[in-house]
Order: sequence, then structure tokens, then C-alpha cells
Amino acid sequence: MITKRIIPCLDVKNGRVVKGVNFLGLADVSSPVSLAEFYSKCGADELVFYDITASAEGRALFTDILTEAASKVFIPLTVGGGINTLDDFDRVLKCGADKVSVNSGAIKNPSLVLEAAKKYGDQCVVLSVDVKRVDGEFRVFAKGGREDTGMEAISWIKRCVSNGAGEIVLNSIDTDGVKRGFDIEMLAAVCDVVNVPVIASGGAGCAEDFVKLFKSLPKVDAGLAASIFHFGEVDISELKKKLKAEDINVRI
Repeated sequence: MITKRIIPCLDVKNGRVVKGVNFLGLADVSSPVSLAEFYSKCGADELVFYDITASAEGRALFTDILTEAASKVFIPLTVGGGINTLDDFDRVLKCGADKVSVNSGAIKNPSLVLEAAKKYGDQCVVLSVDVKRVDGEFRVFAKGGREDTGMEAISWIKRCVSNGAGEIVLNSIDTDGVKRGFDIEMLAAVCDVVNVPVIASGGAGCAEDFVKLFKSLPKVDAGLAASIFHFGEVDISELKKKLKAEDINVRI
């Protein structure tokens, strides 16, 4: 049985970890380096770093913070934000990232996923998709959830997986920061059409939400969350004990 992963997400803006609701109203949380080090020690399976305003501001992703954080954590690190070219992949990998997450860059240049997968391998390329319901359709949003692309999400995800995306992070804008549970309907629609790992993001409010996620959707490989971990509402080691007690396979 595949081990389910628990992944804290660090949204970084101006060198600090921030968190909002529905991608808006960002509040300062902590230093990304100290938070990354804390999660590495307390049982997180992986870490995700997003430079959340890099794409919207049209600049390259931070590297100094990433390099420092990578030197202090000993779990896989996925990094995204402002990834638009193969040079961007190369830069963050050299800073210590294990996987590179691409979102707006793939929307602007759909061949980026294919080129990166050929150069670095499918396992290195993570497609992060910000999705919101619009007129009854799952719609892809760009630039940190600010811009409706008009693209239908499920067909976009299928296309990117066929081009070599080795993992999907599905960010539900509808449930982001609301803490009422993961977007099971949206996740199920994605799991039905891909055969690569799917990471659920957006909506976790308590440990029970992770139990419901993995019980409802056995195909989901990981649960990603931010504020409930950052603010100590859910302790990762206690969460894993609860999942284990529910016969959900996790690394203790």
C-alpha cells in the first residue's frame, strides 16, 4: 500500500510566510527558513515552497531563502512561483529543490512541461493548478488565482500529464483557507482522468478532514495544508497517529 503524504505549504511573499483566505487577505506568519526547519523535524513528508507573487509581479523566484532552507531540511522540497523557462527549473534545482512546480508558466507556454520533463524527468515536474468553479465549470486561474484563463481545468490537467507532468497539486480556490474540508468533488474529477500522484490542496480545517480525504478518495496521494499547521491547530505527528488508527498508511 502506498504511504499517504502530509505536506505543509509555505506561501512566501517578500521573504516571509503568509496565509490568506480564497487567495486573498494575506497575513504574516513566520520566517520560511525557521518554519521549514521545524516541519522537517516534526514529521512532514515533504515541503512545498511557493513564491506567491513572482508570476503576478513578473519576476524570478527568490533563491537566497530557498538555498538556506534547502540546506536545513532533509525531506523532499518542491518549489514554485515565477517558473517560466527551463533556466528557472535549473536555477531552483541548483538551489536545492527536488521538484519544480509550474502553473502560470505552463499556461503561457504549454510546451514548458514537455521540455522540462524531457530534460529533468517526469518525477521532477509538478503541475500546480489553481481551480475555481465558474458557471458550473472547473476553470483554471493564473497569477496566484487573480486571472481567469477561460480554460477548463480537467482537460488542461490531462494535457499536461500527457506532456510529462509527474504530479498534480490541485489547489481549490473555492475551499482555500475556509477550513471546511478538501474539495472532494473537484479532486474526484481529477483522479478519474490521471494516473500520476494527486496532491489535495485547499480547505483542511482539522485532522478529520484528512481522514475523510483519504477514505473518500484512495487515489489521492497526499494532503497539503498551510494555516492549520502554521498556527498549531493541527500537529503533524498527532495527525499521523490519527490516520494510522484509521488504517490509513502513513510514515510515522
